[in-house]
Amino acid sequence: MIKTYRPGVDDDAIVDIWLKASRLAHPFLGEDFLQREAGNIRDVYLPAADTRTVWADGRPVGFLSLLGDQVGGLFLDPAFHGRGLGRALVDDAVARRGSLELDVFVDNAVGRRFYAGYGFVETGRHVDEPTGHPVIRLRYPA
Repeated sequence: MIKTYRPGVDDDAIVDIWLKASRLAHPFLGEDFLQREAGNIRDVYLPAADTRTVWADGRPVGFLSLLGDQVGGLFLDPAFHGRGLGRALVDDAVARRGSLELDVFVDNAVGRRFYAGYGFVETGRHVDEPTGHPVIRLRYPA
């Protein structure tokens, strides 16, 4: 089930999901960076984005945040990978926006596999300024 993010209610769950998923997909960023960024997720990114959560077992287990047609983040509790929940979140975003764009770290094998399987295509590459790591720009539909 997909629900609209509830400010002040879903924040702790979203930050927890983000940390779990980031530790799996972004270990190259390091725990110190992830802990610092967790506060920005709560205080900066969530208030600025259109966020939907996906629920399982009576709780949020994933989320997708949009800034216009830009996917600012798609994160799923790793315990719930492989159940079609990430796909459901992207399907919802596509239904609402039509086309989507996003950046994914080159070293994020989990994310790159997911986006390629969904049908996103590469449109460019650059370096993420805050981290210094290379990212791939993707678009759907091509």
